[in-house]
Amino acid sequence: MPQHSTPSVPPPPPDWMTGPGLPDIRDWLAGPRSRLSELARLGRIFAEFLRGFRALHFVGPCVTVFGSARVGEDDPHYGMARAMGARVAGMGYTVMTGGGPGIMEAANRGAHEAGGRSIGCNIELPHEQQPNPYVDRFITFRYFFVRKVMLVKYSVAFVVLPGGFGTLDELFESLTLVQTGKIAAFPVVLMGTEYWKPLCDFLRDTLAAKGMVGPGDLDLLTVTDSLDEAAAAIERGVAALPALWAPPKRRRVLLER
Repeated sequence: MPQHSTPSVPPPPPDWMTGPGLPDIRDWLAGPRSRLSELARLGRIFAEFLRGFRALHFVGPCVTVFGSARVGEDDPHYGMARAMGARVAGMGYTVMTGGGPGIMEAANRGAHEAGGRSIGCNIELPHEQQPNPYVDRFITFRYFFVRKVMLVKYSVAFVVLPGGFGTLDELFESLTLVQTGKIAAFPVVLMGTEYWKPLCDFLRDTLAAKGMVGPGDLDLLTVTDSLDEAAAAIERGVAALPALWAPPKRRRVLLER
């Protein structure tokens, strides 16, 4: 009697092809597409960079605050971010965040209440993230990597409060850029010592102990709950930077206001 082989079932697609995200971007990351569609996508990416540069050209220098969108107003870290936003505004810097709720809202709120400038750089997500009501200027990006360039390009320091995957991504990208010299040695401040303790232990006891990072790399971080210490680290770090921030002139011919 002939044997019938069971047809092979193809493996399911990886999670990144079926999970949340814009279908257009998932399609782009699924491999090569036609040359024409790739060229069109490059045009969209260029246009998004150009739009970001035009919108943010006059906002700096900024201190960018990273942190979770899932933190409520009753969380002590919300209060910490709000106070830090006010402190940064009082130091004369613009507060820049991802523009959403939680820690981002708190930092923007603190800056707004202190009479400072408050900027939000949002990202398009399947579950639309609304801008918080405390931003003076708000811009939404389609691509995460374009948004991350904007959050770094106009900043002179980074303050990182408790958050999840996105916050960790922003933290380690900022550290990598400083460590490798791709950007100047901008100060990076972690606030929320209890939350960050397991991560700091891992960095010290595993990464540094096994030589995966250099002996001085952990010195790139200031870990504190103190507004005074955080502000001092920012001022100290910014004072050591080259003079990067000559105020740009507005050009009427370019419709700059």
